[in-house]
Amino acid sequence: MKICFFDLHEFEKPFYQEALKQRGWDYTFQSARLEPETVALAQGSDVACCFTNDTISAPVLEKLKAGGVRLIALRAAGYNNVDLAAAARLDLPVVRVPAYSPAAVAEHAVALMLTLNRKIHRAYNRVRELNFSLDGLVGFDMQGKTVGIIGVGRIGQCAARIMRGFGCNVLLSDVQEDREFANSIGARYASLDEILKSADIITLHCPLTPQTRHMIGSEQIAKMKPNVLLINTGRGALIDSRALIDALKHHRIGGAGLDVYEEEASVFFTDHSQDGIDDDLLARFLTFPNVVMTSHQGFLTNEALAHIAETTFANITEFERGERLTNKI
Repeated sequence: MKICFFDLHEFEKPFYQEALKQRGWDYTFQSARLEPETVALAQGSDVACCFTNDTISAPVLEKLKAGGVRLIALRAAGYNNVDLAAAARLDLPVVRVPAYSPAAVAEHAVALMLTLNRKIHRAYNRVRELNFSLDGLVGFDMQGKTVGIIGVGRIGQCAARIMRGFGCNVLLSDVQEDREFANSIGARYASLDEILKSADIITLHCPLTPQTRHMIGSEQIAKMKPNVLLINTGRGALIDSRALIDALKHHRIGGAGLDVYEEEASVFFTDHSQDGIDDDLLARFLTFPNVVMTSHQGFLTNEALAHIAETTFANITEFERGERLTNKI
């Protein structure tokens, strides 16, 4: 079994190297993302192991198939970057890691909330410059505030439990309602419209689908409270970036905490400190004092990385043995 890892980062390698040696699999680590220009790197491999920002389009899948690849193994839960229809046509099974560490992403979402609310990012920079003024750093008590959680899967449920621990009123929105869960923590399901109008904090934990793309746009933002904090640790394109920038420019929301961005593939996970970026929308986000942006690091904990590796190996082992693929999409 030969595996070609695309878009593999230094922080991932320790979780794969030893386990690969123990299994006796042949492998190559590629720092390059999978795209039409790099697909040849997988020539002769049985498995293409891909990450969040790899381009797994129909032309790429066709070239992978022609080069001998028999399995697409995603090191991620999301699969919006995969042309599943093309994969099915080519008889290329696609497996994923459906749940690696819900706590990791949920806790990162809460970290973004607290940073925005209590202006931690601004206070940190001030103190390092020996500016101990408190002007402009006033936040609000989380206790008693209303938090809207859109997307109540494993991560959304974890976030809901945390926010209830803060003493928040929690409203839930999902296409599939788990009322037993809601009742168990003292939350309740509400319409998206009610959440938009009443929540002090809104956090997104949805997959990206045609139905959820730009689910937060100008129309939705217009319904929100003027001081609402909007958090996104799901997928960047859940939010219309231009609409959010317009709202921030005109002070129609209180702030945004973003771990994802809809055009992140060409920027995130790479050091641009020397060459800069040519993405004008991203550059504009970074000018706002009430925007906290991280580089898609919600999953970045030891526990999550270990679980991703373990599930990835389990997926590949099932394929090697000809067993039913538990995490096939």
